[in-house]
Amino acid sequence: MSSATEPAASDELLADDPVRVEVTRSDTVYEGRVWNLRRDEFRYNGDTIVREYVDHSGAVAVLALDDDDRMLVIKQYRHPVQVRDWEIPAGLLDVTGEDALAAARRELAEEADLVAERWDTLAEFYNSAGGSDEAMRIYLARGLRPAAEAFARTEEEADIEVRWVPLDEVVAAVLARRVQNAALAIGALTAHVSRAGGWTSLAAADAPWPRRSQPIGAPRR
Repeated sequence: MSSATEPAASDELLADDPVRVEVTRSDTVYEGRVWNLRRDEFRYNGDTIVREYVDHSGAVAVLALDDDDRMLVIKQYRHPVQVRDWEIPAGLLDVTGEDALAAARRELAEEADLVAERWDTLAEFYNSAGGSDEAMRIYLARGLRPAAEAFARTEEEADIEVRWVPLDEVVAAVLARRVQNAALAIGALTAHVSRAGGWTSLAAADAPWPRRSQPIGAPRR
């Protein structure tokens, strides 16, 4: 018998519940170069609550996997944490109306000088749901070949290091806490499990994305 402090067992499918609350006020309190800071006042469970969060454009990332099950990883400097961390190609959805898959193709070409023949949706997640509305979609890219031209890279991307690593080794690095980039970790772990199941969890590259971040500055309703 379960105690009062133990969660009750349920046959209900485990899934997040979208909730529409009454937003009584929504203001941009700071406009940044890349994203903004927003303050919302809303009603929830009978209370009036105020929360501030990063108003984010959303992003896409690419887990590129070659025919030998090696995963493309890139290392670059990230100033907020002052680390050159291992990542997968990724970028903001900061072009108004841009298709997410088109953005992923662009990022793979710009950061890794690659194009891919096959694209699938691998994973989706909120990067920091308590402090940002950023939603990210990770694509699985296969059938890789060099892009027609190499891109010139500047600023933090100027000294990007590129490496091909077996997927199993990336997973081991995640589990050992040697690499801590969220998109890399979620992508590698998801790909590892999906591959074991015959990739049946993959969705079409153009699958609907209802949780995609709203454009920056869009008023909350």
